[in-house]
Amino acid sequence: MEEEWRRLELEILNCSKCRLSNSRTRAVPGEGNKKALVMFIGEAPGEKEDEQGRPFVGPAGKLLTELIESTGYKRSDVYITNVVKCRPPGNRDPEEDEIEACLPYLLKQIDLIKPKIIVTLGRHAGSTIFRLAGLKWTSMAVNHGRVYVGKIQGREVKIIPTYHPASALYKPPLRRVLEEDFKNTIKPTIDEEMGKKPQPRGKTLLDYI
Repeated sequence: MEEEWRRLELEILNCSKCRLSNSRTRAVPGEGNKKALVMFIGEAPGEKEDEQGRPFVGPAGKLLTELIESTGYKRSDVYITNVVKCRPPGNRDPEEDEIEACLPYLLKQIDLIKPKIIVTLGRHAGSTIFRLAGLKWTSMAVNHGRVYVGKIQGREVKIIPTYHPASALYKPPLRRVLEEDFKNTIKPTIDEEMGKKPQPRGKTLLDYI
């Protein structure tokens, strides 16, 4: 297994399948627990990620780490990667042919990790994973914060779309939406897969009326 990972990461680091290889500083394979229950999949590396060769290390990464920790888990408990492994120039959206060129790498990562839960960050990640799982993507506004069940590589997986942390930095009201998705959907789903029982609800005045 470790040898498979080594070969895969080396292939990603040396990839020249699409135009993004011409402008990148470093490819960004991903990092984290390679036996993780949960995979977080973003869209593409940004400037800081391109410099360091690691996913989600800029301001959006700091927010993602805080959101993961808000669930009671650590960043090192999960695996984090992107649909596209190289930074698009100027942080533009990844294009369809770039996504298609990178998909075999993502599929191999999913195959090796065998996650029970995939959390997608951003619409490109959401729509791509939905397509792979045979699900219908509508929009982020419609699909976010809900649990969907699909099959990828013949294996059933729970998929939870939410907004990309970068979007919450550009549009502060979205931060609350992200926090609610983590609190109300992502954490309970992880806890359920981990066999943790939900905390009993505290009593309110309504319970005594």
